[in-house]
Amino acid sequence: MANDASAVFDTLSPAVSRGSLADSFTPPADSTLWRKNFLLGAATASYQIEGAVNEDGRLPSIWDTFSAIPGKVLAGDTGAVACDHYHRWEADVEMLASLGLEGYRLSIAWPRVMDAAGAPNRKGLDFYKRLLNRLKEKGITTFVTLYHWDLPQHLEDRGGWLNRDTAYRFADYADLMSRELAGTVDAWATLNEPWCSAYLGYGNGHHAPGLANDRFATQAMHHLLLAHGLAVPVLRANDPASQKGIVANIGRGTPNSDSAADQRAAHLFEVQHNAWILDPLLKGSYPQDLFELWPGTEPLVLDGDMQTISAPLDFLGINYYFRTNVASDGAHGFRDVPLEGVERTQMGWEVYPDGLRDLLTGFKKTYRNLPPIYITENGMASDDQVTDGHVEDTQRISFLKRHLAAVDQAIKAGVDIRGYFLWSLMDNFEWAFGYERRFGVVHVDYSTQKRTIKRSAELVEKFLKERKARA
Repeated sequence: MANDASAVFDTLSPAVSRGSLADSFTPPADSTLWRKNFLLGAATASYQIEGAVNEDGRLPSIWDTFSAIPGKVLAGDTGAVACDHYHRWEADVEMLASLGLEGYRLSIAWPRVMDAAGAPNRKGLDFYKRLLNRLKEKGITTFVTLYHWDLPQHLEDRGGWLNRDTAYRFADYADLMSRELAGTVDAWATLNEPWCSAYLGYGNGHHAPGLANDRFATQAMHHLLLAHGLAVPVLRANDPASQKGIVANIGRGTPNSDSAADQRAAHLFEVQHNAWILDPLLKGSYPQDLFELWPGTEPLVLDGDMQTISAPLDFLGINYYFRTNVASDGAHGFRDVPLEGVERTQMGWEVYPDGLRDLLTGFKKTYRNLPPIYITENGMASDDQVTDGHVEDTQRISFLKRHLAAVDQAIKAGVDIRGYFLWSLMDNFEWAFGYERRFGVVHVDYSTQKRTIKRSAELVEKFLKERKARA
């Protein structure tokens, strides 16, 4: 159809030559992506790239503990070394700058910057100060996420996100970081993907700390969102010139049929994936349909909590990867019904760029106070190989073009989208999937730590040069 993002850029054959790939990546002349104020960058996360888990006073995190348990992570991989970014950060910043990327989204490792009593760890803080100062010297816009899942283990030992006190400890952490790093951060995100922290960590056990109970998931979510709400005024007080926001992963749910039951199932999928987070933030209440899906799981909410959680945001970060096709489970929920004959990534996720556009335009209609949006993660995993010094990641190139086209369509439909961050700058530790799944636009040889620029990164660099030349 005419408004299908997939149709804007045709899927590329692996046989396409390097020259024609370069010619075909450039967006159409009427694309909003040519705007000079549309930020184009790349993203990473501390545990996925830093390594150095036992150096300079860093404490254990829940992911150190979880990944050490046999069977929890593919091939027994851990983030102990990862991309060794803690030692190679200078070269990595040079690489980022050489690609012409305008923004960099990174996260801080909470266990690296505070001791168990809450006192600052100067060596850990100095690492981030050096990193951020160098990024600013390079003219790169800095987006800093305070929590990308690596909770200090000593807090998990006291209940983790099931313990309301953790929200207050997070506010202390936000206070320290915003005092220490004020002036070097353009935008603060409190949390990355609280859905994953709450549901995968406490609801089904797929992620650290590995607990599995729906009631745990809703209570953990409430404390995560409370932590966000408590941190926002602290960030505003300590670093008023920066933007303040949060990052949510969103999922598109589509019905397997036109039946009312399947339509309801798709609605419930999006309630638990999207409204569970966005309604408290933007409406000040939890969606009641969530408790139709998970009866009896209402969290303990104290007076004033929802007002704290729904404090105004300067931006909303959106992470999008795939859609889920669902049918009614015959009861009060849904079940996945994977479609046949669709394009999938190395993760097994369906490539569905229209889902991004549809969700963004839907949010604009649902939330009258929808803040400006940054696409803070979008990308795909593929089994990339280095051949003669090159990586031809053809599927990723097609994926990125079609999703950028979907962003363009959402902007033209009136959604205020101000930037897009590739996930990820480089291949890294992909949580429960270890090092097998490669999301980077830069290839990492984990045995040597050699970085190899993939063709996708070369084409993004080419586009940015073209855009800059359009003075």
